[in-house]
Amino acid sequence: MRWLVSALMLLALPAAAVECRDLRFQDQVFTLCEVNTATEDLRLFLTDPETGRPLGSFENVEARLGAGGERLAFAMNAGMYHADRSPVGHYVEDGQERSPVISSDGPGNFGLLPNGIFCVSDGVARVIETRRFLRERPACRYASQSGPMLVIDGALHPRFLKQSDSTYIRNGVGTTADGKTAYFVISQAAVNFYTFGSLFKEVLKVPQALYFDGNISRLYAPGIGRSDGGFPMGPIVGVVASSE
Repeated sequence: MRWLVSALMLLALPAAAVECRDLRFQDQVFTLCEVNTATEDLRLFLTDPETGRPLGSFENVEARLGAGGERLAFAMNAGMYHADRSPVGHYVEDGQERSPVISSDGPGNFGLLPNGIFCVSDGVARVIETRRFLRERPACRYASQSGPMLVIDGALHPRFLKQSDSTYIRNGVGTTADGKTAYFVISQAAVNFYTFGSLFKEVLKVPQALYFDGNISRLYAPGIGRSDGGFPMGPIVGVVASSE
């Protein structure tokens, strides 16, 4: 009887929409969440539609979704932002542009060109280098610009240094050539850009990958019991599932 009760309890739990797992690379541990963009509902979140205030946390996104019978199956911070949590670069939410593309170089990691844009369309997600994005003008239902690019056409960003001592907890995203799979990765310890980018290039073998942020990098992955807290965030990327 005990096994029957356990089985019924498992059946009552919502199925995992996103599978996350740890992997080791160059003596470092990373957490990888793989999203099938053809089947999962991948969205970006920034502000509460009723109040206009920044959502800022996974908990607030979860509460917003819960009111509509949905739940957050996975989430991660998804781009750099100003003190008021507005996006530094291009941002599109549900087809509405909130912030324009910035193509010029500048200070900080965002301005370390080439940077790029994470673009989500129906059933497809792609990382696109910013100047290519401006040439092609793809239609994105959701988009978030960040930088630098980690991998460009299968090659590491040319300004990454293997022996760099600039290390942080880092997170980013890489997409397959067909746009059907997005790999979201966060390091468990501080790493430099060269190591972080090399994971996408050598292990995941994606043609394009984009850095989201460092130091404030956070992950929400209920499937592995993880919900990172901390300072309020700007753009958040997440997979939405039914709460039933």
